[in-house]
Amino acid sequence: MKLRNTAAAAAVVLALTATATACGKSGSPDDKSDKADGNSSAPAAPTYQVNTSADVQGSPVFEKIKGKKITIGTKADQPGLGFENPGNKKRSGFDVEIARMIAADLGFDEAHIEFKTVPSEARETQIASGGVDLYVGTYTINDERKKQVGFGGPYYIAGQSLLVKADSDIKGPDDLKGKKVCSATGSTPLKRIKEEKYGVAEAKAQQGYQLCVQDLVNGTVDAVTTDDAILKGYAAENKGALKVVDNTFSKEPYGVGLRKDDAALREAVNKAIEAHEKNGDWKKAYDATLGRSGSTAPTPPAIERY
Repeated sequence: MKLRNTAAAAAVVLALTATATACGKSGSPDDKSDKADGNSSAPAAPTYQVNTSADVQGSPVFEKIKGKKITIGTKADQPGLGFENPGNKKRSGFDVEIARMIAADLGFDEAHIEFKTVPSEARETQIASGGVDLYVGTYTINDERKKQVGFGGPYYIAGQSLLVKADSDIKGPDDLKGKKVCSATGSTPLKRIKEEKYGVAEAKAQQGYQLCVQDLVNGTVDAVTTDDAILKGYAAENKGALKVVDNTFSKEPYGVGLRKDDAALREAVNKAIEAHEKNGDWKKAYDATLGRSGSTAPTPPAIERY
């Protein structure tokens, strides 16, 4: 499958390369315009009123950080979700906005939030040890993880989907027979796409989704697969050239990770998410981040208390 012309291909490759150095300003407190990404028409992320009288009685984590700062773990390499601009170190993305709105309700302004990049394999350890107070980074809630950590939310329901070229005839997993599909090494999406029912010709493993996207642009694979939320970030960075197929085939409820025994903090996080869903901040944050891919904001999920 080829792009319409060589110039278009070169432009997309350039955009992919620029992702590592020039994106991620959407929703940052100092630059809400997105002009640095060449998208001055993108909506601005909201600002969040800080609750200066916040108190979470019975929370050992809150007692430790009250009046000081809150450390929030997240990703740094997922455009549209959790991204750190390597030049100015600013954080942006939907997960980052969710973290900011929760922090504001807990009494922390931007100057008192410390974002910490935590890889997926270290999430439970960082939460349990107090290395982070909260974790917001495409963290799927499941029963196995609940044995180790607590979860607020969910704040978003993702699902495995496909990223393809804009002119692709792939509309869902049923169209993958005989196709080449890329995903991250060791990931659940890679394992799932290898199932016989999909009939893919090759399930290619790469060390990161950025490499998979480059393969898609170069035409060495026909699709990239992982959670739709992650793919929307790459679609936004390559708008007009790549698109996300609107047909998910799994359910991934994203939650806010926190200490397993801190029920008071978990409820405070849940109330914060609910409040910002109701006042419109959730949708504004989505439109300014993942919405840049062209995807309409879904209905926010109901909080699951336990």
